[in-house]
Amino acid sequence: MTTTSFTRMDASTAEDWAVIGTETAGNQPRVAERVLAMLTSLDDVVDGFAVDQLTHCLQTATRAERDGADTELVVASLCHDIGKAVSVPNHPRIAAEILRPYVRPEVTAVILAHQDFQGRHYYRHFHLDPDAREQYRAEPWYPLAEQFADEWDQVSFDPGYPTEPLAHFESRLRDVFAHPHGL
Repeated sequence: MTTTSFTRMDASTAEDWAVIGTETAGNQPRVAERVLAMLTSLDDVVDGFAVDQLTHCLQTATRAERDGADTELVVASLCHDIGKAVSVPNHPRIAAEILRPYVRPEVTAVILAHQDFQGRHYYRHFHLDPDAREQYRAEPWYPLAEQFADEWDQVSFDPGYPTEPLAHFESRLRDVFAHPHGL
């Protein structure tokens, strides 16, 4: 491992940033490791649901895969609630930001908005607008978000559903997180 010696960014050089860029690229595999660790930590987040949040994420990804979704969408389905490892209220934003450099923009948008799309199925119980998804109606990714929420996500709390294990998705997750778009 090579390191730089500057103690302030305004004192750094192009050579320093070449070192940092090389080290960052070489350490890219740790992203997948951290994502897998965050996913695994969801096995103790239940919050009253019939399954833990890891199982929920695995079921969502399993359904996406079985419906023929592409790799980015399957991995995003797996990671859509990963933010719950940190904070439930803003979990969609956390998940979307983790995914953003690695998936196409419409997939990021679906994950960012998924809570409002899910709202159709439960917001009324909290006196919120169950039609919150309508604010996105003009977006080109709206049909994909509908499919994600209605066919994969909201139905994935079933302890009896035949769900693929995390190991089944691991190689695709590693592939997606190996290469940020544009870098």
